[in-house]
Amino acid sequence: MTDTTEHRATCACGQLRVTAVGDPDVVTACNCLECQRRTGSPFGVGAYYRKDRVVSIEGRSNSFERTAAEGRKLCNNFCPDCGTSVYWSLDMRPDHYGIAVGCFSDPGFIRPTRVVWADEARVGETADSDAVVLRPHV
Repeated sequence: MTDTTEHRATCACGQLRVTAVGDPDVVTACNCLECQRRTGSPFGVGAYYRKDRVVSIEGRSNSFERTAAEGRKLCNNFCPDCGTSVYWSLDMRPDHYGIAVGCFSDPGFIRPTRVVWADEARVGETADSDAVVLRPHV
């Protein structure tokens, strides 16, 4: 049986909303310096949903595209009113959207199962001691 539970992510002001169905394929905590800048925290946590499981993206968004260290493109989409980074697309996962886990209102949302860019983690900061830690980035 396929999980049809809807998960809604919203920006701080509620103007930009993303709704996905079921569980994400993977939840990743990223320690790269760019995610630290994007979130203003020691790491970013993203839930990766296949694009066909993202049933709606509502509201206005601005985007910022950058080139990652490996030369791949990443496009962050954020609310033009409050600035919250809500979702992104990246060359590395062309069939997925990454959705910022902090934008889901469910405090029991799936925990990270993978930690990436662990070599750039801030001293003493860890996303989850049960997650698989990958060094170098995979």
